[in-house]
Amino acid sequence: MEQKKTKSNRLNLESLSARQREILNLVNEVGFSSIDSLASQFDVTPQTIRRDINRLCSNKLLQRHHGGASRTSSVENVDYNTRQTILNQEKKRIAEMVAQQIPDRASLFINLGTTTEEVAKVLSQHKRLKVITNNLNVAVTMSQNEDCEVIVAGGMVRHRDQGVTGEATVEFIRQFKVDYGIIGVSGIDEDGTLMDYDYHEVRVAREIINNSRSVFLVTDHTKFTRNAMVRIADMSEIDAIFTDKNPPMHFRELLKSKEVALYVAEKNEKISSEP
Repeated sequence: MEQKKTKSNRLNLESLSARQREILNLVNEVGFSSIDSLASQFDVTPQTIRRDINRLCSNKLLQRHHGGASRTSSVENVDYNTRQTILNQEKKRIAEMVAQQIPDRASLFINLGTTTEEVAKVLSQHKRLKVITNNLNVAVTMSQNEDCEVIVAGGMVRHRDQGVTGEATVEFIRQFKVDYGIIGVSGIDEDGTLMDYDYHEVRVAREIINNSRSVFLVTDHTKFTRNAMVRIADMSEIDAIFTDKNPPMHFRELLKSKEVALYVAEKNEKISSEP
């Protein structure tokens, strides 16, 4: 099987033009590149770059995003600052939709991720929330609302995204049982497995799932079928997915079979029925 994959990858690369190979190398090196920056660098039109990106993505050599493309890897995520700019407006719409489902006076966990941070920005307008988080960006946002109580998990702070992880974080989360857990993921496998890159981050997400009465997954459409290395949970362990576009039919059928509600910001509506 490995030999077949290697041969297939080699054939895909051999079919590329010189410019497409250069684009592939560049994106893999920096993590993400926009259509406009690539068009300027190669002195071609944005339409030409879009065709190149489409070719690379159809061969599963890159991952398409609104306005650009990123490397595809099961072991390394795109850097945090870049992720903040990818699908930013879509993440805001997801956040607004999630906030409609969270009542005032609720207790909740919010974990790491650029989409969960957008949720925090919208929730900061709610009243009498009790928020437990291992995300310092979320803590700063929520603490600006004097009507919210914010509790920050202990542990080691990561420089790259101000996330708090480690054994102390996991033990801290276990002390609570809250109304809602709001989590993000790096990828959703075709069998419905929720995936991430960081083992320490996954352990915290796992405890949030275990200790929340309802679990909401917030994720943009690019995470469906995206590769990541560490398993968080099965899709059946969450209550609802909030995303910006309708996922492929396979995932919609999977969600229905696992009784997971689907909310799509593109249509601003719930697609599947309550479990």
